[in-house]
Amino acid sequence: MKPAIGFIGLGLMGRPMSTNLLKAGYPLTVWNRTASRADELVAAGAKLAKSPQEVAAASDYLFTIVSDPPALEQVLWGPGGAMPAVKRGSIYVDSSTISPGLARKIAAACAERGARFLDAPVTGGDWGAKKGELVFMIGGDAATLKEAEPILSVMGKKLFHLGPNGAGQTIKLAMNLILALEVDALAEALALTTRAGIQGEKLVEVLQSSMGRSGLLDVKAPNLLKGEYAPSFPLRLMHKDLGLALDLANQLGVALPATAAARETYNYVKGATKEDLDYSAVMKFWTT
Repeated sequence: MKPAIGFIGLGLMGRPMSTNLLKAGYPLTVWNRTASRADELVAAGAKLAKSPQEVAAASDYLFTIVSDPPALEQVLWGPGGAMPAVKRGSIYVDSSTISPGLARKIAAACAERGARFLDAPVTGGDWGAKKGELVFMIGGDAATLKEAEPILSVMGKKLFHLGPNGAGQTIKLAMNLILALEVDALAEALALTTRAGIQGEKLVEVLQSSMGRSGLLDVKAPNLLKGEYAPSFPLRLMHKDLGLALDLANQLGVALPATAAARETYNYVKGATKEDLDYSAVMKFWTT
């Protein structure tokens, strides 16, 4: 019989991730702050819990993916929180993007309860979540990862073991600052090109045949050229991740001047729009 899985956080990424687990035949208990987000999962056979605590108590494997560190701390230690109910011998996997320090705090709390923890943030966008093709960046014990691998492989195509707890989050923050800078740089270059009276498509065409080519161009350049920013990774979350990267850099004594400058651009766009847009909407800094 397959182990019981609990999933907390049914947003843009969590809902398709948990759907894939359900399709793979795992008994699934779910919780989300907005309960209606679970309707399709419940209709497909998942059980809707009344609290995060109820999810943890029912789970051999517990997964969370929520928006930011305060939301995760609330889920774990707030009223009806999951941590006091985490089962001895269970494995808890968090795929939120948080600070490495919080990941280590959670690992210590799990150890006190006789459970094991993996910080396992993901990349791949909502399309990767739907296809079960996410990339997991994992910090924690190698034996724990080996045990969880069959379940993680339902949701992802690549699992990178990067070191002890906190390592997954460190790599995720480093990677996201690169993605943020790439899109910001493309937006700047397009602003320059179009102001000079040249179609932005010409720049992208040349880039795709040069050393500047990247997979990110394939996905995000059409957004910038069309001015369409349906969120596959919301700008508000990229803004949050840049802040986490800068916080970590301050702790480590590493200067990140380009990241700091880019965050100000994202901050402006975040403050100037009420919509929940993709982070490629940083282009709005030059077009509005």
